[in-house]
This record gives sequence, structure tokens and C-alpha cells, in this order.
Amino acid sequence: MPLRRRKSAFNHSDFIFEIKWDGFRALAVIEHGRTQLISRNGHRFASFADLEKLISAGLPDTRAVIDGEICSLDKHGRPQFRDLLFHRGNYPCFLAFDLLRHDGKDCRRERLLNRKQELRRVLSGSDARIEYVDYVDGVGIPLFEQICKHDLEGIVAKQKHAPYVTDREASTWFKIRNPKYSQWAGREKLFERERSGEPVAGWHSCTLLCEEAA
Repeated sequence: MPLRRRKSAFNHSDFIFEIKWDGFRALAVIEHGRTQLISRNGHRFASFADLEKLISAGLPDTRAVIDGEICSLDKHGRPQFRDLLFHRGNYPCFLAFDLLRHDGKDCRRERLLNRKQELRRVLSGSDARIEYVDYVDGVGIPLFEQICKHDLEGIVAKQKHAPYVTDREASTWFKIRNPKYSQWAGREKLFERERSGEPVAGWHSCTLLCEEAA
């Protein structure tokens, strides 16, 4: 599900709001005791093979496709992007925020709140390095004020009753960035192109992955 941009935070009863975690967006494809972490353009994150094994060990009987973010968190629970990029610091984890498929069922047409409720159930009791991402309901402005206070990247607003789509123009997910986020300094030197400028077609890989996991 692509993220569209909004300049400022807002409150709205039709939306939930989550912290925007600074890491690598990925799909976790879990089946037959094996996990693959797949990038937005359909490529496997081979450098996170150890994380894949830990997820598989913690969810041995799970068949699912989960949307989330690979992150490296410091002792205060804050993402450290350069630690993730250069494989240093704490061991990475997978922060899971949506469920696309589970036990052969395609969940993408269900409303977001139902998908998140099922995702929480799937991950409950797991000792793997995969964690459920919670949300606040309807109030984005107070959350945004808090993430700015704690120097986090931003928030994501998601329409609570919407399905999961891959078309950017139809997306009901919006990112609101913290303009003073310290870890953006020098980031342009690490990446040649803006993430939002990447071909959205790369996200069509999620359709293939969901079908393959059937």
C-alpha cells in the first residue's frame, strides 16, 4: 500500500494514526516454516536472513503475508536508520502493521481495523523478532506532537474502513513527516533518488506474493 503525502497532521474519526518507523519497508512472506522478507520492488532482503530465521522459529505454524518495516531500535525503542543500513548496533526486528493473507485467505478486501485485529491475534504469544504496530484512533495531532518531541520520523494516517490497494491514487494511507527529524540530515547522500519517485509498479509484487502463498 503506497503512502501519499500530507503536509500537516490532523484529527479525524475515520482514521487511525501510527508512528512512521524509519527502516526498510518489506513484506514478510511466512509459510512452511520459512520466511522471506521482500522489498517494495519484489527483491528479497538477503542480508536479513538471520531475522527471517528468527521470525520462522517464532511462528512455525503460520502461513501469512504481512506488511511492515525492518528496523534497528536503540535501547529507548527509537529507530536508528544508519545502524540498520550498515548492520551495526542492536539486532534488527520486523514491525508488523498489516495482514494481507492468512491461512489461505486473502484479507486485502477487508477493512483495515479487521486486518489489524487479526494480525494482533496471529502475533500474540510469539517470541520472534516480529512485533505488532499499534495505533491511536482519530487523533493524529497529539501523536504528531509527541513524535516531534521525541525526534521520530513522523506519523501515518490510515482510513480505518478501507481495503488494501497497490494503486497510489487510490491509497488511503498518508505520511506526515517531522520536518525537524534529525536522521534526515545527510540522507540524500545515501540514496540517489527519492523513495516516492520509485515506480509504484514495484508494489504489484504483493499481488503475486499473495497468490503464491495461497
